[in-house]
Amino acid sequence: MGRIITLGPTVLFPLLLQLFSLAADRAAGGDADLVVVRREEYGGGRILDITHAYREDMPTWESDKGAGQFLWLPKSMKNGSLANFSELRMSVPTGTHVDAPGHFFQNYFEAGFDADTLGLQVLNGNHSSGRSKT
Repeated sequence: MGRIITLGPTVLFPLLLQLFSLAADRAAGGDADLVVVRREEYGGGRILDITHAYREDMPTWESDKGAGQFLWLPKSMKNGSLANFSELRMSVPTGTHVDAPGHFFQNYFEAGFDADTLGLQVLNGNHSSGRSKT
């Protein structure tokens, strides 16, 4: 009898990703430089990214030394893995972030008010097109 082999998503996805990457690389000429394009407009609306890049020396809450090492690469394609697997470890109040309502108020914390409970109006503020309404 034939044996059926099933591939779960943790095996299948990296394989497909690698195949698509190889195909794209060959279609681009093999040695073409990859260029990252970061869009600043989506659907006609402009997005202003005010976040700061994470660095080991960036300030963090209650630390004189900064964030320290926060990124590890335990598995890499250079070492034979199917994909690069990164680990990110840091305390929550590091870098540009949003404090949950329960961060400073115990009764909100106990009631489950986390960052998901903040409405988009609170996070985005009022939008003004700058046009006069006259």
